[in-house]
Amino acid sequence: MQNSSTQKFLHNNRFIAYLCALLFLMLAVLLGISIGSISIPFSTIIFILSENLFGIPIHAEVDPMLVHIVMDIRFPRVILALLVGSSLALAGAAFQGFLKNPLADPYTLGVSSGAAVGAVFVLFLGISIPLLGKFTLPFFSIVCGFITLLFVLFFAKLANKSLTVETIILTGIIFSSFLGSIISLMIALTGEELRQIIGWLLGSVSMRGWDYIWIMLPFFVAGLIILLFNSRELNALAFGEETAKHIGVNVQLRKIMILLGASLLTGAAVAVSGTIGFVGLVIPHLTRLIWGPDHRHLLPLSVMIGGGFLVLCDLVARTIIAPTELPIGVITALIGAPVFGLILLRQRRRFT
Repeated sequence: MQNSSTQKFLHNNRFIAYLCALLFLMLAVLLGISIGSISIPFSTIIFILSENLFGIPIHAEVDPMLVHIVMDIRFPRVILALLVGSSLALAGAAFQGFLKNPLADPYTLGVSSGAAVGAVFVLFLGISIPLLGKFTLPFFSIVCGFITLLFVLFFAKLANKSLTVETIILTGIIFSSFLGSIISLMIALTGEELRQIIGWLLGSVSMRGWDYIWIMLPFFVAGLIILLFNSRELNALAFGEETAKHIGVNVQLRKIMILLGASLLTGAAVAVSGTIGFVGLVIPHLTRLIWGPDHRHLLPLSVMIGGGFLVLCDLVARTIIAPTELPIGVITALIGAPVFGLILLRQRRRFT
């Protein structure tokens, strides 16, 4: 009887968690579309989206200008911010589970910087692989991000045979600084040609449109599926590799799959929006504190909360000093850096 009551309590808590996350995401999307130089009521947004996305005829007079603003300007921007935020939060949750440390994320591990180098390299040389076409940019970004992660793990192992998490993160930060200097050097050597990329590197989803959504979407879906299918294995790895082996987990294969899925998400996000820090650090950590460490639920909840969080950050970035826009990476850094410091202090106190 007690077990039945406990299971019912946990089931209800999970239902509340998903409901809260979904409502937060929907509210963030509506606010992102509604607020701007022209305010659009929620009801009008719902009318426009229902008719244009689902073909549901709405017998209401809607200004064609508002339809254009919603479908061609704000809605694509919000969807792209949602995909980027979801990708970074999901990748961060996977890295934190894999390394068993809340300080791990694509930014601190150097994956974002590696992906940014790949993207800038493609833009710098104007590379376009015939078979890939418009997917050349995210492909190079993903490959460079994954290679960077492998280098970080390799050098961390050279520095410390036991491969402690602190060593991995320190190595990742060193690599991030080094790769950032390479990007700065490339921009400096090219004169005016790549100066507009500085804004992109600070992180932005402005003026991207539907093309960038379609470029990112296949990689997002692939990374999402890979990590969700490995959520149980992430739970097992949290108890150590030996324990995971004893319960039948193919540790080496699963580790590669988890790293690949997280790199897919990070590389695709960086390719379309530039480097946006701290989303993958803050969102999974807060989600874990509130709803627990079970990756079967932590991963999908991080997707929804991360997407909504970045939509709201983008909203702040484009409205706080309107008509001038701030890079979205500035807003996430202002929020994420203090949280990073608090997590670090908490970690230090735990081990002292």
